[in-house]
Amino acid sequence: MESSVHPSVDFFLGATTPAGFKGYFAPLRREPGMQLVLLKSGPGCGKSTLMKRLARAAQDKGEPIQRIHCASDPDSLDGVVFLRQKRAIIDATAPHVVEPEAPGADEWVLSLYHTIDADALHSHKDEVTALFARNQLLRSRAARYVASAGSLLLDSRRAEACSANFEKVRRYVKRLCTRLLPRTEEMGSEELRLLSATTPKGEVFYQGTVQALADKCILFRDDYGAVSRLLLELIRAEALARGYHIITCPCAMHPEDKIDHIIIPSLRLAFLTDNRWHPVRLSAAQTVRCSRFVDRENLSACRARLRFNERAAAELLEQACALMAQAKSCHDELETYYRTAVDFAQVDAAAAQCMELFGVG
Repeated sequence: MESSVHPSVDFFLGATTPAGFKGYFAPLRREPGMQLVLLKSGPGCGKSTLMKRLARAAQDKGEPIQRIHCASDPDSLDGVVFLRQKRAIIDATAPHVVEPEAPGADEWVLSLYHTIDADALHSHKDEVTALFARNQLLRSRAARYVASAGSLLLDSRRAEACSANFEKVRRYVKRLCTRLLPRTEEMGSEELRLLSATTPKGEVFYQGTVQALADKCILFRDDYGAVSRLLLELIRAEALARGYHIITCPCAMHPEDKIDHIIIPSLRLAFLTDNRWHPVRLSAAQTVRCSRFVDRENLSACRARLRFNERAAAELLEQACALMAQAKSCHDELETYYRTAVDFAQVDAAAAQCMELFGVG
């Protein structure tokens, strides 16, 4: 079947970071030619189910897609990107609210609010309001644990940076890119996706996406992140300058200033960061130990500090995941109230409309 040519490609477009929720839904709409369908409704009202139906139908027709998962519940979808069509459908509700800038021209709003029986829901107003508040409280507490872990990991990165030979890193990248990235006549372009996130299930890393998009992988083994940060920054700049379309995957813990992975689909090539937070297990990968760029004797003076940071960050993230799991349970309870108030026949009608819109009906 043609669909076998397009295996499942999974990403996140948002995650809880040390700075709070960070989403890449706005950059998605800025991708050249991209048109968005903005899906609006309440919890448990069929948004994820609708998008899963779209994704399955698209794959059955051999359409290349990206599944965008929800970091608060990786089993749910926050979106589906139709690569050939340059269109995407996304959950445009909190915490990643997206409003149309040019309704009908660049975005189409698909509201399912009309499927909710407000009178039926109003009788549970107090319970629903309390659950929304508790969900937000738990998510905020989880974010504080993530922020604390992020501070410790940043401290470790800075410690490694003091012992790193960055000029040696630059020379290595020049040689690597000359060998692997021949210059093209194209204009470089980029899409931003997350390959990993802290979730109620722990740290989730979509290794299958790498296997679907790349045959050759260069694996940078870096426990602390300073060397891989510069490696990936330089590789990104070279790939764009040489005319490649790349998928840049920021670090979910420090998305503003650190890249974890870069995938170049046209070359079936990936550059990946491997560490304890998202270990990569690819037997055919070429592993580069970042310790080769570090003065190990100098770094050894920080060994106790680094070990403490790693242990403490792991415990903080474990607690963050537990709080996220509680928030998910709270959200699941919210969904039970909404489900009883939704007319799913109308949701099915909207799904059929979407199928037709995306040509997968």
